[in-house]
Amino acid sequence: MGSENGAMESLASSRFVAACVLGGLVLGAAVLAVQLGRAPPVLPPLGIRWRKKKPVRVYMDGCFDMMHYGHCNALRQARALGDELVVGVVSDDEITANKGPPVTPLHERMIMVGAVKWVDEVIPDAPYAITEEFMNKLFTEYNIDYIIHGDDPCLLPDGTDAYALAKKAGRYKQIKRTEGVSSTDIVGRMLLCVRERSSSDSHNHSSLQRQFSHGHNQKVDDGGSGSGTRIYHFLPTSRRIVQFSNGKGPGPDARIVYIDGAFDLFHAGHVEILRIARGLGDFLLVGIHTDQTISTTRGAHRPIMNLHERSLSVLACRYVDEVIIGAPWEVSKDMITTFNISLVVHGTIAENMDFLKEKSNPYAVPMAMGIYRQIESPLDITTSTIIRRIVSNHEAYQKRNEKKEASERRYYEGKTYVSED
Repeated sequence: MGSENGAMESLASSRFVAACVLGGLVLGAAVLAVQLGRAPPVLPPLGIRWRKKKPVRVYMDGCFDMMHYGHCNALRQARALGDELVVGVVSDDEITANKGPPVTPLHERMIMVGAVKWVDEVIPDAPYAITEEFMNKLFTEYNIDYIIHGDDPCLLPDGTDAYALAKKAGRYKQIKRTEGVSSTDIVGRMLLCVRERSSSDSHNHSSLQRQFSHGHNQKVDDGGSGSGTRIYHFLPTSRRIVQFSNGKGPGPDARIVYIDGAFDLFHAGHVEILRIARGLGDFLLVGIHTDQTISTTRGAHRPIMNLHERSLSVLACRYVDEVIIGAPWEVSKDMITTFNISLVVHGTIAENMDFLKEKSNPYAVPMAMGIYRQIESPLDITTSTIIRRIVSNHEAYQKRNEKKEASERRYYEGKTYVSED
């Protein structure tokens, strides 16, 4: 017992001496610092250890077919629930089996999802339904903490919940669905002309493409409701634009690159040209033309998406720093000066390249200034490419849309308020 007490006293004495020595060193350093005119050192309290917090990884999956700003907003909300967002992109075969043929193939959808600025990692060929095997893979191999989905139901062909297993495991979180847009709705805007054409003209694809309407408050098949008018729920707000914006301007010496266009039905071709344009400078400014400008230059049937919808899709792209909502058709000297533009670029693949032959060239000023450059477009995809895919297989998409429109109608009829943030 006596030896035990002696040992304890010795240990206490050692700690006291160590504390005195350390205190003396700190005091001496402080005195020296004051004499040299420097701030005294500040040491953290003894016993505190700095540990790096494990990032919360969240997972969200989807088809992301004809990706739009609603998809992007869902990914933004999902990212806010964690530190890292992993996104699974469903395979072409899985989409066909569960919903019908996709409009955009997997490799294009991968480009689109990977370009969204809130996405950290992308998994290709994700299953449509989260099986127990895949869920365990997410938890163990990808270190996923939570699985995310919107408040709209996602049902399998047999009527069961695609996220039942995640909910049962207590690893499921829900976000609010973005109002006013869906892939079904966008396809429906293009299918409208098909439904209104006579059977004699229904196989004339070029004729159908010319008949695409503007997409605002159109007369459509209302599924038997008798109204005959489709109601679009998109309500643009300044808050949404702020949520999508970077909120950071260019530095005083930044090389600002400008590119403009319609960016209608924002697709992989748009993403890739923006990626290359961003690599030519420090700051990418994107001009988005008005609906009226697009209708004038490309026909009354365009654009499919309105100005606000197109602006949000472009803002969500990680390569874009800022947008001009309603950019002028012609790039003027005043505009170049106002935004301090160093380089104006245009791709080799575009809907309308006639300006190169016309007297009224929208890029005449930057060309004369020697700051215009045409860059090679990596993908031969335009908005018309997407339209042709719909028209060439319109019967299959019509059938798919009829099924989806019914479920969306039920969602809007029975929806309740869900907080977004």
